[in-house]
Amino acid sequence: MARYTGAVCKMCRREGKKLFLKGDRCYTGKCSIERRSYAPGQHGQGHKKNSEYGLQLRAKQQARRYYGIQEGQFHKYFLMASRHEGVTGENLLRICESRLDNVVYSLGWANSRAEARQLVNHGHFRVNGKKVDIPSYLLKAGDTITIKDTSRESDKIKSVLESNASRPVPTWLELNSETVTGKVLALPDRDQIAAPVEDHLIVEFYSK
Repeated sequence: MARYTGAVCKMCRREGKKLFLKGDRCYTGKCSIERRSYAPGQHGQGHKKNSEYGLQLRAKQQARRYYGIQEGQFHKYFLMASRHEGVTGENLLRICESRLDNVVYSLGWANSRAEARQLVNHGHFRVNGKKVDIPSYLLKAGDTITIKDTSRESDKIKSVLESNASRPVPTWLELNSETVTGKVLALPDRDQIAAPVEDHLIVEFYSK
């Protein structure tokens, strides 16, 4: 399936909650949820009661859209999470959080996960000193992420770093602002993951 290229604000409206897909805009009055909190389309303002399956489907879609992951990849992560020890839903979110594009965004090196994905694709980052241009690359505890020297001099990267200088960094990551270096201290626990999703419903959806 091709990646969705339409208006991402429609995704937030469809899910009825902010998925923070457009960076700083999501924190302003311009956010579509603030102006039109109903679903898009001519029947968007109708009152529809979701079934149990509908709630599970929406939870899965919210998680996919929040992280910008396609269905096939997301299902693969679920199977991977189910084979690990521990709670499957927490394992699933932990895998999604450890993606390189998500970590780049969480460190404040991109304004959105979509932008982080594009920057990774263009080869602006190194993991443990080696160039990695795969957004879905899964990081491990102890991995170090840096911005390529030539990329740090670009106006785009400088602007992003400056605008996100005060953005808080998750506690499972470490950011050295002077050397512009990030490190994965440990993979996150559930209470360290801010994703606005109900992971137990995702597990129920795939367990049918």
